Amino acid sequence: MTCGNGFPIVVELSAANVNDHLMLAPVLDRVRPLRGRPGPPRRRIKTLLGDKGYDYPSVYAELRQRGITGYIPRRGTRDKVTAGRWIVEQTFALLHQYRRLAVRWERRTDIHYGFLNLGAALICWRRLSNRTR
Repeated sequence: MTCGNGFPIVVELSAANVNDHLMLAPVLDRVRPLRGRPGPPRRRIKTLLGDKGYDYPSVYAELRQRGITGYIPRRGTRDKVTAGRWIVEQTFALLHQYRRLAVRWERRTDIHYGFLNLGAALICWRRLSNRTR
């Protein structure tokens, strides 16, 4: 999960054959208070942009329960992917710069998860260092 500026907010690891919509609840549970604007930190997400892989009734129920507005195109239609989805794809491309993350070589999940978190931290560090110059 990324924010609107492309910073990774939550990184979650799953098996290769797990559908995206099944991982939505664990990802939303790991979101921490968002800081950066004046005032108290925001405690919850207001909107969520997703692709057609999230067009399931359970996803809509989960979003409704949490008070999140979801913008998800319908499966089986030729709806364009929602504007802004490219930000998530860009973050995936930045993660795949690191060869260890593009193809998983580690057998142990904890080592791969550590590399995944390190890659996300490096993306945040690079983006923040570019903003402060």
